[in-house]
Amino acid sequence: MAAPVLPAQVSPPQFAVSDLLPGAITGVDVVAVPVLPADDGGDGTVLLGPGAAELSDDLAVDLVAVAELHGLTGKVGDVATLPVPDGTTTNPGLRLVVLVGVGAARPIDLRRAGAALARATRDREAVATSIPALAVDDQDVVDESEAIEAFVAGVMLGGFVFHWRSQGPPHQPVRRVVIAAPGLVADRAALERSVALGGAGWRSRLLASVPSNLKNPAWLASQAEEIASAAGLDVKIWDESQLAREGFGGILAVGAASATPPRLIQLTYTPRGIAARAARKLPVVVLVGKGITFDSGGLSIKPAASMGSMKRDMTGGGVVLATMAALADVDCPVRVVGLVPAAENAISGSALRPGDVIRHWGGRTTEVGNTDAEGRLVLADALAYAAAEHDPAVIVDVATLTGAVKVALGQQVGGLFATDDALAAALDAAGTRAGEPLWRFPLHAAYEDKLASKVADASNDPGGPGSITAALFLKPFVGDVPWAHLDIASVGDVEKEWHEWTVGPSGFGARLLLTWLGTPEPLAGVSD
Repeated sequence: MAAPVLPAQVSPPQFAVSDLLPGAITGVDVVAVPVLPADDGGDGTVLLGPGAAELSDDLAVDLVAVAELHGLTGKVGDVATLPVPDGTTTNPGLRLVVLVGVGAARPIDLRRAGAALARATRDREAVATSIPALAVDDQDVVDESEAIEAFVAGVMLGGFVFHWRSQGPPHQPVRRVVIAAPGLVADRAALERSVALGGAGWRSRLLASVPSNLKNPAWLASQAEEIASAAGLDVKIWDESQLAREGFGGILAVGAASATPPRLIQLTYTPRGIAARAARKLPVVVLVGKGITFDSGGLSIKPAASMGSMKRDMTGGGVVLATMAALADVDCPVRVVGLVPAAENAISGSALRPGDVIRHWGGRTTEVGNTDAEGRLVLADALAYAAAEHDPAVIVDVATLTGAVKVALGQQVGGLFATDDALAAALDAAGTRAGEPLWRFPLHAAYEDKLASKVADASNDPGGPGSITAALFLKPFVGDVPWAHLDIASVGDVEKEWHEWTVGPSGFGARLLLTWLGTPEPLAGVSD
């Protein structure tokens, strides 16, 4: 039977910057003006951002009155629209003015305002806006790059659409966004970086959204090859025969029941402009992403209600692929290896059974108590291989690993475990800046006895506290290498639209990792 063909998907908006005020930009059919809360020392009326006064004059309309007529208070994400059927003398093509609440104009507010603007401008051709010009941090100092990053990510991800409809997608994101910010330097480098960060979030969401009748391990490997070709990365793919020869017992065991065999994907990034000999002296970061392309639970089968979203159980792998694709765009200064152990956890006569013992790469053994705790089995192989073969300075893995982390954190924060405080702090700060926040959990050694097996080195089904014991299961495979584990099962699915998150798989983590790896010294303070 022929493989299904993914229909053409929508593209995120294109972005540009301008020193003009938004109403002075021609060729756009929408102008968006920021709305701020009333000044406490004023008369109680809302405030409008840069370009509003000039646009009011062009329209011969009091935009402050329009905002108040619609009940806008400046609350972030609130929106009102004003049709402009005849345009203005400056821009005859203008057809709509959008007033967008920006709250305190912090980066988080700008991200959310960008998402609100994306929803208000669906199916439009172009929008000019001065929203990012309002960015301030807690010390009231403009941070241009962070402002643009936040706004661009909000606009891009707030307009994300995935479809498989015969008549095409229900909506298109606005095609072009012009950041009209006379108060900011027209920093095109910052804009390019912002687009790369937002684009990585878009790519990871897209990969996680593809249905599993197309997305199997071989398909995911083909996506990695396309990324490698476009981004100038080295690529290596292990098929099932190579995995067997080299002893990747966890990946093989999880994928044994599927009609589509497992793969191990490796992408390698080296900073541009560095000679091969010098590049070998750079520190190596290894990223490992769980790549379960569908998770039925295996013989320990999931309930139907829990299985419906399992096409996204490769979100960690998608995050790693999306991160690798954009490392050059954020000028990552270290070498990075991305590993994605990809398998489908299916059911057949060759399925992994409770009670089976598997031997991982490197020799450590695991007794399988629950075939639905499969993610740690494939991660274990990749982590052991990474620690032994790549001489890494740091290993970070990303996985939709445990339901327990969702119980602990809800659906807006990812779980973080780390053996190094500096690494944990760097990831936490990157998550806050990127809008992908983390909460650190303890690797509490007293729970290690729960991993005990009577016949193997460990059991994969140690019981609660589930997120901690899952992390403790993985910890021996990295040895003494500084390591962080991101359990993103809490944030893997978005059940209702919430600011930049649209309904469906979230793709959480790519912006976070790129924000960290795009700093001048991502390994500063990390212990050797």
